Amino acid sequence: MKNIDRRQWLKTMGLTGGFTLMGGLGAMALDFEPRPFLPDGPIRLSSNENPYGPSKNVRSVITNSFDIACRYPFQYLTKLVAEIAEKEGVAKDCVVVTGGSTEGLKATGLVYGIEGGEIIAADPTFQAMLSYAENFGAYVHRVPLNEKMEHDLEAMSKRITSKTRLIFICNPNNPTGTLLNKESLRDFCMSNDDKAVIFSDEAYYDFITEPDYPSMVELVKEDRNVIVSKTFSKVYGLAGMRIGYLIARPDIATRLKKAVMANTNVLAIEAAREALRDDDFYKFSLQKNTEAKQHIYKTLDGLGLAYIPSHTNFVFFKTGRPIREMITAMGQENVIIGRPFPPMMDWARISTGTMEEVKAFSAALQKVMT
Repeated sequence: MKNIDRRQWLKTMGLTGGFTLMGGLGAMALDFEPRPFLPDGPIRLSSNENPYGPSKNVRSVITNSFDIACRYPFQYLTKLVAEIAEKEGVAKDCVVVTGGSTEGLKATGLVYGIEGGEIIAADPTFQAMLSYAENFGAYVHRVPLNEKMEHDLEAMSKRITSKTRLIFICNPNNPTGTLLNKESLRDFCMSNDDKAVIFSDEAYYDFITEPDYPSMVELVKEDRNVIVSKTFSKVYGLAGMRIGYLIARPDIATRLKKAVMANTNVLAIEAAREALRDDDFYKFSLQKNTEAKQHIYKTLDGLGLAYIPSHTNFVFFKTGRPIREMITAMGQENVIIGRPFPPMMDWARISTGTMEEVKAFSAALQKVMT
């Protein structure tokens, strides 16, 4: 089942608000309950991880793959590349498998930012590509978000110069969780990809519930100067396995492959292959994420704290207090929340965890804020 079909399932199940479990899904949840909640350990809601993964099917495949862990990954990688290509509807030479999508971001930042290349990006946004490129001499134009906490595409287009090599778009954006208007995004890419390569970071694409929201992979299929990154870290629950991929036109993909350094491993490859097949766990992850977000929203509403409705597996909310103080105060309540995201230094990012973890967060936040 392709991702667009899976997300359509989410919408038809009515999971975007006060949903009702239907049919076998409620019973299915019992098969996916996470490891026991440990109240004496820190509750990690800081890194946008999926606390339910890997799925049981994926764990079984990982265990059964130890017999081939003595082998180099190249022959096994070929199978995963073919399966990703089929999923995304592109040729195999458009796929670049990386050690997590972060490596794909850094490889791209190196290719296009080295020796003074200019990169345009929103601010705040995910910094992995940008800070890495700066280490190699890139200049990054950081463009403030607009009043809706979205990428200001008009302002970003005005920053394009003859030195601009790459425009970075994280959509949905990290840390704000906002989603760009699909027509505006496509128009921006179509209008500017002849001036610079457009990079669309779609780490949270699976969590989008807007009907028929397109991946920018569609533009890659049109031979545009566009690169798309995706990951197995989020909805698939494989953050610790470190595997992701880029989709780009073959000539661009060839350039990017030369900059990839941390080839992934056999266990991660086999885990990713099974994750693509495990529709039940995929749907379960989306269901649990929606349930957790609704609980977080209810808590924030009760405290009168502003927040941004999220298209991701985290919520960005305004505390009105210095974020470093909040991190310390929540840590004293055994809850780890997201790092600072300058310049929004009185906002906090909270990941969705298990319901027990989210309820513990709510109790801690109520104590800290009152």
